[in-house]
Amino acid sequence: MIANIAAWIFTLFVIDPLHAEMRQHLDRANLPVELVQQSRQCLTNEVPRLIDKAGNEPGWAAAMTVGISIGWISPEQLFDGADPSCGALRGLINPQTAREAEG
Repeated sequence: MIANIAAWIFTLFVIDPLHAEMRQHLDRANLPVELVQQSRQCLTNEVPRLIDKAGNEPGWAAAMTVGISIGWISPEQLFDGADPSCGALRGLINPQTAREAEG
Protein backbone atom coordinates (compact mmCIF):
# COMPACT_ATOMS: atom_id res chain seq x y z
CA MET A 1 0.00 0.00 0.00
CA ILE A 2 2.70 2.48 0.98
CA ALA A 3 4.74 1.44 -2.05
CA ASN A 4 1.82 2.20 -4.37
CA ILE A 5 1.25 5.59 -2.77
CA ALA A 6 4.96 6.47 -3.00
CA ALA A 7 5.05 5.46 -6.67
CA TRP A 8 1.89 7.44 -7.39
CA ILE A 9 3.18 10.59 -5.66
CA PHE A 10 6.55 10.27 -7.42
CA THR A 11 4.80 9.91 -10.77
CA LEU A 12 2.45 12.81 -10.07
CA PHE A 13 5.06 15.29 -8.86
CA VAL A 14 8.21 14.21 -10.71
CA ILE A 15 7.59 12.04 -13.76
CA ASP A 16 4.50 13.78 -15.16
CA PRO A 17 5.89 17.34 -14.93
CA LEU A 18 9.24 16.19 -16.28
CA HIS A 19 7.57 14.43 -19.19
CA ALA A 20 5.49 17.55 -19.95
CA GLU A 21 8.59 19.76 -19.80
CA MET A 22 10.52 17.46 -22.11
CA ARG A 23 7.64 17.33 -24.59
CA GLN A 24 7.53 21.14 -24.53
CA HIS A 25 11.30 21.35 -25.20
CA LEU A 26 11.08 18.81 -28.01
CA ASP A 27 8.08 20.50 -29.63
CA ARG A 28 9.52 24.02 -29.35
CA ALA A 29 13.04 23.44 -30.58
CA ASN A 30 14.20 22.45 -34.01
CA LEU A 31 16.01 19.39 -32.78
CA PRO A 32 17.43 16.65 -34.97
CA VAL A 33 15.18 13.62 -35.29
CA GLU A 34 17.91 11.44 -33.78
CA LEU A 35 17.98 13.55 -30.61
CA VAL A 36 14.21 13.31 -30.24
CA GLN A 37 14.28 9.53 -30.78
CA GLN A 38 17.09 9.08 -28.24
CA SER A 39 15.22 11.15 -25.66
CA ARG A 40 12.04 9.16 -26.15
CA GLN A 41 13.98 5.89 -25.94
CA CYS A 42 15.52 6.98 -22.66
CA LEU A 43 12.12 7.86 -21.23
CA THR A 44 10.70 4.55 -22.41
CA ASN A 45 13.50 2.65 -20.66
CA GLU A 46 13.93 4.72 -17.52
CA VAL A 47 10.41 5.76 -16.43
CA PRO A 48 9.24 2.22 -15.55
CA ARG A 49 12.50 1.64 -13.66
CA LEU A 50 12.06 4.90 -11.73
CA ILE A 51 8.44 4.14 -10.85
CA ASP A 52 9.48 0.66 -9.68
CA LYS A 53 12.25 2.16 -7.56
CA ALA A 54 9.82 4.71 -6.09
CA GLY A 55 7.47 1.87 -5.12
CA ASN A 56 10.24 -0.22 -3.59
CA GLU A 57 12.03 2.65 -1.85
CA PRO A 58 9.44 5.14 -0.55
CA GLY A 59 12.12 7.12 1.30
CA TRP A 60 14.07 7.62 -1.92
CA ALA A 61 10.86 8.62 -3.72
CA ALA A 62 9.98 11.19 -1.06
CA ALA A 63 13.51 12.64 -1.00
CA MET A 64 13.67 12.89 -4.80
CA THR A 65 10.19 14.40 -5.04
CA VAL A 66 10.94 17.09 -2.49
CA GLY A 67 14.48 17.68 -3.77
CA ILE A 68 13.39 18.11 -7.38
CA SER A 69 10.32 20.17 -6.46
CA ILE A 70 12.33 22.74 -4.52
CA GLY A 71 15.35 22.70 -6.82
CA TRP A 72 17.91 20.97 -4.62
CA ILE A 73 18.22 18.07 -7.03
CA SER A 74 18.35 18.32 -10.81
CA PRO A 75 15.97 15.97 -12.61
CA GLU A 76 18.83 14.92 -14.87
CA GLN A 77 20.22 12.90 -11.96
CA LEU A 78 17.30 10.49 -12.35
CA PHE A 79 18.59 9.23 -15.69
CA ASP A 80 21.47 6.84 -16.28
CA GLY A 81 24.52 8.85 -17.38
CA ALA A 82 26.08 5.75 -18.96
CA ASP A 83 23.12 5.17 -21.29
CA PRO A 84 23.82 6.96 -24.59
CA SER A 85 20.13 7.55 -25.25
CA CYS A 86 19.84 9.31 -21.91
CA GLY A 87 22.76 11.61 -22.69
CA ALA A 88 20.55 13.54 -25.12
CA LEU A 89 17.77 13.80 -22.55
CA ARG A 90 20.14 14.89 -19.80
CA GLY A 91 21.44 17.59 -22.16
CA LEU A 92 17.92 18.88 -22.72
CA ILE A 93 17.23 19.00 -19.00
CA ASN A 94 20.51 20.72 -18.19
CA PRO A 95 22.28 22.32 -21.18
CA GLN A 96 25.47 22.75 -19.11
CA THR A 97 25.77 18.95 -18.91
CA ALA A 98 25.75 18.75 -22.69
CA ARG A 99 28.47 21.43 -22.94
CA GLU A 100 30.66 19.61 -20.39
CA ALA A 101 30.27 16.33 -22.28
CA GLU A 102 31.33 18.02 -25.56
CA GLY A 103 34.36 19.73 -24.02
